[in-house]
Amino acid sequence: MESQKRRILIVGGYGMVGSNIARLIRQADQRIELILAGRNPQNGMSLAKELNHSETAYINLEEGFDLSEFKKIDLIISVVDDHSNILRETAILNGIACIAVSELADQISPTAFLGIHKTIVAPVVYAGHWQAGLLTLMVRQHANKFSQIETIELAGLYDPKDRVGPLVANEVSGFVGEALIRKGGNWLSLQAKENPRTIDLHNHSSATGYPLSTLDVPSIAAFTGAKNIRFDFIIGESIGTSKGLEASHELYITIDGTLVSGEKRKLSTIVSGPKGNSHLTAVGVYLITEKILGLNGESEQKIGGLYLPETIISTHPISNRLKEFGIEIVEETLESL
Repeated sequence: MESQKRRILIVGGYGMVGSNIARLIRQADQRIELILAGRNPQNGMSLAKELNHSETAYINLEEGFDLSEFKKIDLIISVVDDHSNILRETAILNGIACIAVSELADQISPTAFLGIHKTIVAPVVYAGHWQAGLLTLMVRQHANKFSQIETIELAGLYDPKDRVGPLVANEVSGFVGEALIRKGGNWLSLQAKENPRTIDLHNHSSATGYPLSTLDVPSIAAFTGAKNIRFDFIIGESIGTSKGLEASHELYITIDGTLVSGEKRKLSTIVSGPKGNSHLTAVGVYLITEKILGLNGESEQKIGGLYLPETIISTHPISNRLKEFGIEIVEETLESL
């Protein structure tokens, strides 16, 4: 497939996350045609002009979605709430690759069952992980250092000074329901507000986090076998703000277990995106797009099916790739208690 014939539909394409995704794709390939869609396409006209080979389109998922209104689409990227799974189901039924980033763990079953009943001829990626999979990809890299993992504690820090789009803003206000965690090898559904956790931050202060049902938790359990896993959402001052810079977004990862060497250790990692939440998510989506379309020297993913970010993105150390996007990583190894 010649890259100049590729067409990507980004629903939410001129918003905070969508515009970052579009720019990253354009940096990688000048010929891909981009369709920046949403409820107010006039708001994306300046971005479309900036990117070249781009156009805007009106899509309001509450009114449905008519694929016939568009020329051939090679990839649909959804960065909006799609509670009816319209975009992903359309992709599955029409053999179009798809990336969706807004679902929680209890929202993926409808299209998972559809995927079991239908033959999927293009990659369909569940990317409702935190930052579209970057957190889980970092855990996968560090998990290789352990022969056995007992506990994995995760957190995402949102700084109120971070400029975010309506999707993230709605998510921030909605992180108060039930949350899926793993404890003692058992799967539990907890009331988030009734199960806080104290998280140590970069500046030696602490913040209270509340569990959230991101796809990271069941994904990480699948490839680590850890008996205790939970992800918490926290609000606090980011590393960027503390330095008097632009608000950043941090991912906190702590893995406790036995290293390949036989030593019991606790590995703590902070992944800091200096350009904030929207850019960090866009990097995650771009890395998936890069693999699906074969950009930047990657081999094109030609086998269809249901994927996760960690099952489609190449296995080379993700930390090296993240640094290419200006993302900072701080690691500390401690003796396990």
